[in-house]
Amino acid sequence: MNEVLSGCAYFGIALSLIAYWIGYRLNQRFKLMIVNPMLISMLLIIGFLLLFNVDYETYDYGAKYITYFLTPATICLAVPLYKQLQVLKKNLGAIIAGVLTGCIVHALIVAGLAVLFQLDGILAVSVLPKSVTTAIAMGVSSEVGGIEAITVVGVCMAGLMGAILSPVILKLFRITEPAAQGLAIGTASHALGTSKACEMGELQAAMSSLAIVVTGILTVIVVPIVSKYLFTILT
Repeated sequence: MNEVLSGCAYFGIALSLIAYWIGYRLNQRFKLMIVNPMLISMLLIIGFLLLFNVDYETYDYGAKYITYFLTPATICLAVPLYKQLQVLKKNLGAIIAGVLTGCIVHALIVAGLAVLFQLDGILAVSVLPKSVTTAIAMGVSSEVGGIEAITVVGVCMAGLMGAILSPVILKLFRITEPAAQGLAIGTASHALGTSKACEMGELQAAMSSLAIVVTGILTVIVVPIVSKYLFTILT
């Protein structure tokens, strides 16, 4: 099967779209948080590749073209942000303080767990930038000596957890303010989590979109500082 599909640009694209469509239909049918279209599509694609012994490179030969739409899709998140510009101006100080706190606490928690479980230094710094978009996370990971492949896995896991569990966590901690909900989701789980914020409301979507940008900028500053001391402790 791998030899037949090798060099076929349509295979990766078709498999990705079909898997996501199945995930979307299941999500619409069962209305369960765990039945997330992205999670279902990932499991279906992995299962297909393993079942038919298809190399990832063969799949990625065509699937990589879908990633070209990631940047324009992220830019489109600026639309709800623009519509809520007055709310942004009114709460600018609180927004920046909240996102900065989230970035610092996230980095310290990851570092603390790494020290607690005595993780390898390279592995630890690889997951530090997991709560920002893939492009930024990979760049930061490379800069601090991490492994980009591990970073990407961390980014995917953070996004999926945000998309699946954010409603439960917000309810558990009684976070009912729409702006706070959006900021929390965007800070913790980047664009994938923001897809859930978009379902919750326009203000949540706007604040989550803003959090993606601010978190990305702050992560570039915070992660190198934390990783420097983390390497010292773990090596």
